[in-house]
Amino acid sequence: MNVIANRGPALMRRSDHNLGGLLALGFALVFPVAAAQAAQAGPFELGPKVVTEHKVKSVVGPSVQIDDAGALSLAWMEEDKEVRSVLYAKSTAPDGPMGAPVRINRPDDVPYWRQEAPALVAQGDEVVVTWGLAHPKATPQQPFATELRLSRSSDGGRTFQPSIVVNDDPGVIQHTFDALHRDAEGRLHLSWIDGREGKKDPGTYVARSLDQGQTVTSNRKVDEGTCVCCRTAVTSGPDGMVYVAWRKIFEGNVRETVVARSLDHGETFEGPVIVGHDKWVFPACPHRPASMGVDRQGRLYVVWYTEGTDEIPAVYLAFSDDRGRTFSPKQQLNVSKNTFPDHPQIAVDPEGRLVVIWEEQGPVKRDVVMSASTDRGTTFSAPQKLNERKSQTPVVAVNRHGVFAMAWMEHGMPGHKIVTQTLRMPSVTAAAAGQ
Repeated sequence: MNVIANRGPALMRRSDHNLGGLLALGFALVFPVAAAQAAQAGPFELGPKVVTEHKVKSVVGPSVQIDDAGALSLAWMEEDKEVRSVLYAKSTAPDGPMGAPVRINRPDDVPYWRQEAPALVAQGDEVVVTWGLAHPKATPQQPFATELRLSRSSDGGRTFQPSIVVNDDPGVIQHTFDALHRDAEGRLHLSWIDGREGKKDPGTYVARSLDQGQTVTSNRKVDEGTCVCCRTAVTSGPDGMVYVAWRKIFEGNVRETVVARSLDHGETFEGPVIVGHDKWVFPACPHRPASMGVDRQGRLYVVWYTEGTDEIPAVYLAFSDDRGRTFSPKQQLNVSKNTFPDHPQIAVDPEGRLVVIWEEQGPVKRDVVMSASTDRGTTFSAPQKLNERKSQTPVVAVNRHGVFAMAWMEHGMPGHKIVTQTLRMPSVTAAAAGQ
């Protein structure tokens, strides 16, 4: 892996890179007063882009985390000469560059090759990664059979202990599309899609680790009728409330993003609540997950992809101020009429500043764009392009100090590239803080 640090301008003001309309365009047609208020926010401070080159056959990922010291962590998968590896790297300083990659899986462990990155949590010296292992007992008739594995490092990702199995059933079936989250008290929460009951559609399952990833609790089923390959998401609030999101199949092939909440720190979950009421009828799995975050006041934010009743692709956001019992009307974040928005991801800092990042696909391009809010999701900046070459799979994370980390893949000869960039935003306005 070669590292290239692109030390471009660190401070992106409203006059730079067409940012004059950055904060006014997003919802000008829907919320003209709020859009005018948003135009007064800024400037945003974008850190330098750091590029790592991967001269291998293929790459999946990345996942990104940023700890409270500002160190970035990445997890991804590579395939080179028929050898598959789950890899981890950590930045040598805030804003990069990234350090040398460390292989997580043992040489005799064959990772399940999928379109989702390994799930990652990193804080100081504690690093936890979950990933799919191609099931050792799978036959050619069971190509999707996996074990869900958890790997742990207690030395900042320099070495990883042997992985442990998360799923507690012996079935040669699907245990994948996992999510991983560390709550304020250090509990690790895991969610994934699981086919252990042998039904036509799999279920959503959860487990916890109460000892920093050394062991995993027994698995619990949250719900059934889960869309088979829309990745789950898990997060928690400052009060210890835990939330799991997934795409659920309703009668008539209606597919809705839903959220279930736990009042007992993830031990049990209530029934799912529909977020957007999209009424999207789709007779297959769209392979597009939701993403969530919570601010210190307990507002839960959800972003997701849908095509709704009009079959027009769109990225939406909604929030809940009653701990996931009900959700606000959804807001559309994508504004381009000539592209296909895809794979949105969100990060929320304690103050209620949000960054949403997603793909914009056109006939001959594939861009990564981001949109931000400094007023707890009331208004958003116009989507801002981040990439320089054809790109995909953007992700975003934030630390407790409000420093955001973004990452994505760029494609170009002779290999693949992973790009990281940090972002800092102004403080939340007094009015927004009281909402």
